Amino acid sequence: MGNDLLGMAGRVVIVSGAAGGGIGTSVVRLVASAGATVIAVSRSPEKLDLHVAPLAKEGLPVIPVAADAETDEGIALALAEAERADGDLYGLVNVAGGADPATWMPSTRVTRDDWRGLFAWNLETMFFMSQAVATALKSRGLPGSIVSVSSISGMNTAPFHIAYGTAKAALVAATRTMALELAADGIRVNAVAPGVTATPASLAYVEADPERDQRAIAMGRRGTPEEQAGPILFLLSALSTYITGQTILTDGGLNLRWTHLGPDNTSLFLKDEEFRAALTR
Repeated sequence: MGNDLLGMAGRVVIVSGAAGGGIGTSVVRLVASAGATVIAVSRSPEKLDLHVAPLAKEGLPVIPVAADAETDEGIALALAEAERADGDLYGLVNVAGGADPATWMPSTRVTRDDWRGLFAWNLETMFFMSQAVATALKSRGLPGSIVSVSSISGMNTAPFHIAYGTAKAALVAATRTMALELAADGIRVNAVAPGVTATPASLAYVEADPERDQRAIAMGRRGTPEEQAGPILFLLSALSTYITGQTILTDGGLNLRWTHLGPDNTSLFLKDEEFRAALTR
């Protein structure tokens, strides 16, 4: 490995959902900075021009590709670009997915179209892109690493967002099964599950509220796209060669704070203020 501690030099990594200006774009920058050639895939040429083209102009080994990862044609185009790039295909990061504000609703109101749309965007895109990359790696006898973005909503409950949460939970299950099937081929499959992260997409329905974040998140603040990109690069890299089938919670401790805890992490049921104060000293 020499000085290439992360083992990314000379490798090609595909990132789907690369141009939203959030997690995907941060992954593109970080992985390219680590020495890999990044095939940055987005269905929006405009967003590629806005968020990804500047990275290439900085001299980073980034190749913008306008393709829809929800389609077989888009996946084939991404793989073809990876074939033409310098280096061996090695990695895939599935960031493509999400949910529009209109998809938040009680489970009693979810339609079949709502359900299928969120599953297509969040689960099918991940699975069929992973399938294509794994097939290409196996055909060449190459090792690889696939990392997908789930969500805290897929690790617990997702009230009023059942289709999204269930799709993200299914992504975790798919990650575990693919990891088992592909382990003998030297292909690792993992995921991260972000909590509330300050991305352009999340700001569409989660406004900035530091006081609320302090109450809800153990670390007292929402995460940044860069803080999600770091664990993703770790799972791609040579630092995690004995990790597969795992989903890392990257949520600042959001999952740790029970709803009956106050800002000081003591139970709201404890009425004795002196006792509560003693616990935090």
